[in-house]
Amino acid sequence: MILELADIRIQPGKQAEFDAAIQRGVEQVIAKSKGFRGYKINKGIESPERYVLMIFWETLENHTVDFRQSPAFQEWRAMVGPYFAEAPTVEHFSLLAESA
Repeated sequence: MILELADIRIQPGKQAEFDAAIQRGVEQVIAKSKGFRGYKINKGIESPERYVLMIFWETLENHTVDFRQSPAFQEWRAMVGPYFAEAPTVEHFSLLAESA
C-alpha cells in the first residue's frame, strides 16, 4: 500500500467552503478511482489554512497514472483548486512500521 500525502494551503477565510469541497471531491471523485483504499483529511489548528490529505492507494501507479492521467483528476482539481493559495506539495510513502 502507498500513502499519498498532500500538504495543502488554502486562501484565508475559505475554510468552511473548502472543508465541504475537499470531502465532496474525495468521496465523489477520488474514491471511485482504481486502487483507492481510503483517506484521511486533517486540518491545521495553529495554521487554519493548512490541510494534510492522506490517500491510500494499492500501488503508486494507481495515483500517478490511473488517477492523475484521467479526466477524474481534472474534475477533482475543479472542485478544490479554486481554494488553493499555492500548488500543494505531494509526496508518496511506503509503510515502514505501525502499531497494533
